[in-house]
Amino acid sequence: MSGRGQGGRFRFRMNSDGRRHPLENALSVCTILCGLIAFAAGLVPSAHSVASWLGVLGFCGGLYSQYVSATTPERALNIVGIVASFVGVAFGIRHGGFLP
Repeated sequence: MSGRGQGGRFRFRMNSDGRRHPLENALSVCTILCGLIAFAAGLVPSAHSVASWLGVLGFCGGLYSQYVSATTPERALNIVGIVASFVGVAFGIRHGGFLP
């Protein structure tokens, strides 16, 4: 998942198996971005529709990304993104739902 690079710096590596996974990595990053944006928007009552839609997109996309993931770091990002998306969509629905 991670390791020490040159000079003792900490490096996060998505491809811990040594092979490239561009699609899986992109899906994992999109999942966590949707989840974090949905969570942040869910905290603002006037942004309920953004939180709701991005939360659903992040949740469904995250489930697919988890299904096709190849490495443990991808799975870790997927889980964080899925949970953040779920919380974001729950806050969005609580504050007003999908429509503005």
